[in-house]
Amino acid sequence: MHEPRKSSTGTMARKVACCGLSTLEILLIVLFVLMTGVTVGLISVMATTWNTDPPPEEPVPTWKPSENPYLVGVGRADVTGPVGDVPLMGYANLDQTAGGIHTRLYSRAFIVDDTSKRVVFVSADIGMVSQRLRLEVLRALQSKYGSLYGQDNVVLSGTHTHSGLAGYFQYTLFMITSKGYIKPSIQPIVNGIVKSIDMAHKNLKPGRIFLSKGELEDSNVNRSPHSYLNNPAEERNRYKSNTDKQMVVLKFTDLDGDGLGVLSWFAVHPVSMNYTNRMVSADNLGYASYLFEQEKNIGSLPGEGPFVAAFASSNLGDVSPNTRGPYCVNTGEACDYVNSSCPIGGTKMCVALGPGNDMFESTRIIGENVFKKAKELYGGPQQEVQGVLHVAHQWVDMTSVTVQLNSTHTVKTCKPALGHSFAAGTIDGGGDLNFTQGAVEGDPFWDDIRDALLGTPSNETQDCHRPKPILFSTGEMKKPLPWHPDIVDVQMITIGNVAVVAIPGEVTTMSGRRIREAVKQELEARGDFANTEVVIAGLCNVYTHYITTYEEYQIQRYEAASTIYGPHTLSAYVQLYRGLARAIAGGSEGELPAGPEPPFFNESQLFTLMPLVPADKKPENTSFGEVLEQVLPQYTTGEVASVTFVSGNPRNSGDMTEKTFVTVEEYHNQSQKWDIVHTDASWETRFHWIKGGGAQSNATVEWHIPSSARPGTYRIRHFGHFKEIKLLKPVITAYEGTSDTFRVVSPRIGAGSSSFSWI
Repeated sequence: MHEPRKSSTGTMARKVACCGLSTLEILLIVLFVLMTGVTVGLISVMATTWNTDPPPEEPVPTWKPSENPYLVGVGRADVTGPVGDVPLMGYANLDQTAGGIHTRLYSRAFIVDDTSKRVVFVSADIGMVSQRLRLEVLRALQSKYGSLYGQDNVVLSGTHTHSGLAGYFQYTLFMITSKGYIKPSIQPIVNGIVKSIDMAHKNLKPGRIFLSKGELEDSNVNRSPHSYLNNPAEERNRYKSNTDKQMVVLKFTDLDGDGLGVLSWFAVHPVSMNYTNRMVSADNLGYASYLFEQEKNIGSLPGEGPFVAAFASSNLGDVSPNTRGPYCVNTGEACDYVNSSCPIGGTKMCVALGPGNDMFESTRIIGENVFKKAKELYGGPQQEVQGVLHVAHQWVDMTSVTVQLNSTHTVKTCKPALGHSFAAGTIDGGGDLNFTQGAVEGDPFWDDIRDALLGTPSNETQDCHRPKPILFSTGEMKKPLPWHPDIVDVQMITIGNVAVVAIPGEVTTMSGRRIREAVKQELEARGDFANTEVVIAGLCNVYTHYITTYEEYQIQRYEAASTIYGPHTLSAYVQLYRGLARAIAGGSEGELPAGPEPPFFNESQLFTLMPLVPADKKPENTSFGEVLEQVLPQYTTGEVASVTFVSGNPRNSGDMTEKTFVTVEEYHNQSQKWDIVHTDASWETRFHWIKGGGAQSNATVEWHIPSSARPGTYRIRHFGHFKEIKLLKPVITAYEGTSDTFRVVSPRIGAGSSSFSWI
């Protein structure tokens, strides 16, 4: 209990009375105190009346309002392709084919216009942007918009999820590891990217952009620390970690301050979903987008609503989300530090694990960490981005770039080649054969096989790539088409003092730092670019594997063996991006030579290894969409509702973008209608397509019931198509299936049993 508050005047009267003052003196003192209080009160009221500005709801910003706002636009569109049989792109495992949906994949586009120039940045939930994909997108944009959007001002970046669909390449190596060029796979990606740009274009409005950045811990580790340690000590000592912890956030608003979108960069590999996964998934960065968009687009299903949140790739080449690090899964002992292999089982048994109990939980934890940090930066103190836009782009033949190291020495890049350690894989997914990371000598057994099947690498190429022992001399392999690209894009856009450097591959931590530093030096050599924030955007425009430092290259772990243009690849890129930055700083980007254009092969030249989809079969006395395994009558939040249907091959459903194979529906007694609460784009659902023998298949739908689910009556539905042959012609027919209704109830608190689990 608080004591009753005593009057200050009464207290003063008692104090002065004890000192022998007269009653009149006491009265005058009291009147003086009262008048002082009234005067102070009047001054406060007058001050409040004079200051008509409302109190700020957020910390007072350090920026001043922009006199010349940008036009800004955001857009999002589905890029999910056929989710059956098509290989997933990332782990280069032909057996890892799609079998359903964990989360859908999206393209997110951001357009900025300063009334004289326009730039577009697209982040798509795919493994990487291939040259073929970029060229097809640019052709589609040209047919719609003429010269408004082209190779100079459009940046296409892949998030690098390893659970996206393959089949969108035109070079032989990638086609071999993707079952060829798959038209039904690439077309939804092209269409989705173009549609996201269309939406951003239509949504252009006056707006503002704000920059914030901060550090995110406990969400990434370096998977090749032995290579990183080969960088100069004085350089490493400038940084507190062997991975970049910095997150950069761009906040897009309208002129009233209402949020339109957020674009963020953070260096982490989206490989929380590991090489055993068979479902299409946007992985950890996609989950961060999902969380941000669901929070902003209240009441909207995933993939819907106006707010767009993109988490783009950065210098993630040697960066893993598997924060518990590698160990030998068969023995429990530590892997060999230098080559990441185990005494029994080699590289295949050396696996790094994420922070969760399984890949789904690890994806959730890393994605949630990224989202929470971005949300914090989005709502915290920010600097307004102001200033004109610049774009710079060149095509470069990366097989013969002369690099000026100093006033007396030059070096050159090489024809593409992959080293022996390329076949070893990484701790995020090791190879099956007896290759190990860190190999600086060839293996006679494998070299003899290579020579017999593919030919011996030339002495020139071997000398150029040393100390890399060449496994595949892809630059000298031209049949049926070139195995690797020779011509690559180098590109940079600047929005005020923010420079986005588009890298055509996976750049390691230190490589990204060197590029950032070089670009920053060139831009800040002129006063117009003071305090420039340089962002590395990875997996852009054309895929060229990895980019390591010269020192990391000497160690020849996986990333170095996959640096296809040789030991001076990074030096060449630093020189090229310095040139772009110098041109932008000097206002002469329009004078840059365009360079040699890349090839665009006819579809007749491309090949596919994907067999045609056979006619679907079903068990006797059943129909497509019929339930084989029914739901239970009741579930508690935290449990998993599951139902299995007779299904057709998802490839027979054609283009299912902006559609769904799954709905979870809630019944409303008042309206007597079913409302969709989840689709196959939802984190809470999993659509497993299980291919059986004899062209039969099943679809199992899981609903991982969240704690937020309202008690009530629900059902699960599945939609698909099956193919049959009639009069020697294929006929595609739609079907649907519906589970029994079931109840969802809240858990009984204190029931004495923990038979449910929270997710």
